[in-house]
Amino acid sequence: MIIHPIEPLFDKNSKTLILGSFPSVKSREQMFFYGHPQNRFWRVLAGVFGTEAPQTIPQKREFILSHNLSLWDVLASCDIEGSSDSSIKNATANDLDVILKHSKVDRIFVNGKTAEKYYIRFLQGKYNMNAVCLPSTSPANASYSLERLIEEWKIIVRS
Repeated sequence: MIIHPIEPLFDKNSKTLILGSFPSVKSREQMFFYGHPQNRFWRVLAGVFGTEAPQTIPQKREFILSHNLSLWDVLASCDIEGSSDSSIKNATANDLDVILKHSKVDRIFVNGKTAEKYYIRFLQGKYNMNAVCLPSTSPANASYSLERLIEEWKIIVRS
């Protein structure tokens, strides 16, 4: 059983929550979200907001907070082989109260179908908030080009 080692990233001004499934091996090593260089998460968000992709953890943290976003994962613990979402077993969910009670979050997006599956199973009923499923930024989602991901993810920008 692996316990999620990364604290949620949010502040009192966060309005949009983006949830992954569970951190990859690289993310767990770095103790920060989307740490694998092949994951397109940071490049997608940079494209959505028309900025340079943040490179360092402090830059990534500032990027998220400056856009009133928050980041975490659906799962608090699970058995997982490497970083393979398809191998997840014995999953337990994170308690989103820590974010929802201390921020302005009123919209939730999930990064990929695995995050959506576990969100629906464990959290949707508890919080009575639907999550919008966005295509995964994982390199395993090879059917989506970076440009196509950016277009799909533009929904997170508030009008």
